[in-house]
Amino acid sequence: MADTDKTDVPAEEKKEEKKEEAKEEAKEEAKEEKADGDDDEQGEGDDEEKEEKINRPANFKTFEEDEDVLFKMRAKLYRLDNGEWKERGTGEVKFLKHKETNKIRLLMRRDKTLKICANHYLSPVMKLETNVGCDRSWVWNTPADFADEEPKKETFAIRFQNSENAKKFFDKFEESQKEMAALLETLNK
Repeated sequence: MADTDKTDVPAEEKKEEKKEEAKEEAKEEAKEEKADGDDDEQGEGDDEEKEEKINRPANFKTFEEDEDVLFKMRAKLYRLDNGEWKERGTGEVKFLKHKETNKIRLLMRRDKTLKICANHYLSPVMKLETNVGCDRSWVWNTPADFADEEPKKETFAIRFQNSENAKKFFDKFEESQKEMAALLETLNK
């Protein structure tokens, strides 16, 4: 009987260790989620909702298959709604160039749900401006954003982790605008 008592103690200790490990993992996941949230110094919006990750089938079509990725970087997007900045989503912002038409669009999807939060062609008339002197965010207007399926005039602000990433976005935005201007010029001839 003494032998069974000795074997039970390590088994119970292992159970306790597993419980502690699970608690630690849960704490780390909570920290990661909080870090992903990033403090929102520009105001919180009703667009910010808790969303569960959606399991998509392997053959899920994003309509990005016919496009080349020119630029891709993680950022947080806001939109101006009745004079107030509201969070639109956090995820990867991309510049995509269509393989046949050569048109370039900006596309951004939310991280977990892959819901589109920005989707519009880059136009030569768009002006990318600094956001209240911040070196890691930009503001611009688009005459027709299709994130909600219907074209809608929007004012966006995008914030990056650091100023280097913001500069890379700015450079690629302007480069893509020049490409679109040249494309429009050839189409109008």
